[in-house]
Amino acid sequence: MKQRFCVLFLLIAASAACALAQQQSAPQLKFESVPFLKLTPDRNLGEVLGVAVNSKGHVVVLNHPGNANAGPVFGESTTQLLEFDEKGNFVREVGQRVYGLAYAHSVRFDKYDNLWVVDKAAMTVIKFSPEGMVLLNLGRRDEGPDEPHYRRAIPTPTPVDGYFNGTTDVAWDSNDNIYVSDGYFNSEIAKFDKHGNWIKRWGSAGRGGEHANENPGQFNNPHNIGIDRQDNVYVADRGNRRIQVFDTDGNFKKFIFLNVPYDKTRHPVLGNVPANPPDETAPWTICITNTPMQYLYTSDSEPGRIYKLSLPDGKILGVLGLSGHELGQFSWIHGLACPDENTLYVADMNNWRLQKLILHPDKK
Repeated sequence: MKQRFCVLFLLIAASAACALAQQQSAPQLKFESVPFLKLTPDRNLGEVLGVAVNSKGHVVVLNHPGNANAGPVFGESTTQLLEFDEKGNFVREVGQRVYGLAYAHSVRFDKYDNLWVVDKAAMTVIKFSPEGMVLLNLGRRDEGPDEPHYRRAIPTPTPVDGYFNGTTDVAWDSNDNIYVSDGYFNSEIAKFDKHGNWIKRWGSAGRGGEHANENPGQFNNPHNIGIDRQDNVYVADRGNRRIQVFDTDGNFKKFIFLNVPYDKTRHPVLGNVPANPPDETAPWTICITNTPMQYLYTSDSEPGRIYKLSLPDGKILGVLGLSGHELGQFSWIHGLACPDENTLYVADMNNWRLQKLILHPDKK
């Protein structure tokens, strides 16, 4: 199987290397950031890493709260799953004292309104029922007395079936098979059946090259994952500045680049101005609408924009936003929820908040 996979990549490497697109222009999409969460002084948010919306319009916010009375600062467990109703009223906290939660990275609702939580540090993927009961656990958290191993990236870890190493996100195909982006260290996609039984993995650690168009099927932190109704699998290959598209067997189909021109002299919210900023920016998120015609929303950390793409061609239809601290600006968008074409919930990580955006496509 591994030999066939490598042969396939050799056959497509030549065409993939030619996939580099010219920079493309895209219109600025009009939008507004509207008040949503009704928070109280005893419920301030910390870093907001994820957001998910169920069929009732309830919103779950993945919050990393602070704790002034615990430590150490390095290695402190911090995960809080807060549910709000469709009007932004607090409903409940989900997953309190669940063993597999330590430093959660993303949250998703499946089509049955089960809540899935992907934990980067505990190396787990947990499925909760709509009532909040644990239904399934994938992976295994390190035992308490053991030294955590997920940060051991040198040498590159050897993946083991059913185990994770720096998990980032989860998605499902039309047959309810489960796909996990095992991002930070294994640099692969893991596939399970709907019962949680191991099927296969694909991908490996590798660089995308100067223009992000080399080495299809290799990843540098697959950070988010999504699947459309045609069972195309979209992976935000963050460190390689590209979205990779596969079929459900892991066969590479194409690259998508975020290469709309931007002001390369503008100072980032965090970090120095790069000496040689690339044309392609790094996709962090994947959100696919459940609308009659599906769209993909994605975002980068700098210049801090959200992109609307048509599917399955991946054409950029428009961009919105910019990095910063004001409403309508963002500091590391770490998660997106897109319940319809013109409504977005943004996990605005380093601004410690959730933003609800309403797009106005008719406004010029």
